[in-house]
Amino acid sequence: MKVVHTIEELRDQLRGQLRVAFVPTMGNLHDGHLALMKMARQHGDPVVASIFVNRLQFGPNEDFDRYPRTLASDIEKLERDRNVYVLFAPDEKEMYPEPQNFQIQPPADLGGILEGHFRPGFFTGVATVVLKLFSCVQPRVAVFGKKDYQQLMVVRSMCRQFQLPVDILAHETVRDENGLALSSRNRYLSDSERAEAPNLYAVLDGIKQQVLAGNTDRLQLEDEAIRHLNARGWQVDYVALRRQRDLLPPTSEEIAAGEPVVALAAARLGDTRLIDNLEVQPSSSVSWL
Repeated sequence: MKVVHTIEELRDQLRGQLRVAFVPTMGNLHDGHLALMKMARQHGDPVVASIFVNRLQFGPNEDFDRYPRTLASDIEKLERDRNVYVLFAPDEKEMYPEPQNFQIQPPADLGGILEGHFRPGFFTGVATVVLKLFSCVQPRVAVFGKKDYQQLMVVRSMCRQFQLPVDILAHETVRDENGLALSSRNRYLSDSERAEAPNLYAVLDGIKQQVLAGNTDRLQLEDEAIRHLNARGWQVDYVALRRQRDLLPPTSEEIAAGEPVVALAAARLGDTRLIDNLEVQPSSSVSWL
């Protein structure tokens, strides 16, 4: 595996390559990231991964400064895994040599809801850095995880509207045996919080089971889930049941008719904010992602 730190070095390595598959990350790699890279290897060659902690997507009171940066161990994992040909690991000066005044603003009805409501500017930062990375790497395909469901939809919509020649592939959320979605932020959890954390997935699975059993009362399902988590010591930003195709609230009639929906949640345990989601897929429907 080749490790490069500048855009010039990256382009030198990829000159003439027409089937590049790309996995952008912020590092602190875990098995979920490695699964994305394995999927990328199945759909392109060579595989490029990036590690860059993107300041633009962090709010003023968020964890940019303490976000785990583990480049040496990340390189060891990638070399052991042997799915990545080039790792692009730029510093901030390389990615933003001048203030990034040109930025991508996702539409409010997609980027301003759910995560976008509780983290203003987050999706502007995400879309801007992804577009810039796509410009540097020029991939044919790029792989994103479904754990960041709304992010995946923002990136896919951006590519469609800008006619970017990049196929966005979605990998299923990778979980521990107890259901907890793998995340770099899981390392912030104390032992007791780690034991409690799988209940976020359990709540989403409860919503899924109720919908599949015929419950079409979206507000009731959301409210019960929020009350349950609050009673267990969580600080809930949202639990929401939305249509997969556009993340808008489904009507009871749509749910009853088998509209593909997704249950999404974001909540804090202590100082750690966790997100998760679970698609509810009627047997006759096809996932939108």
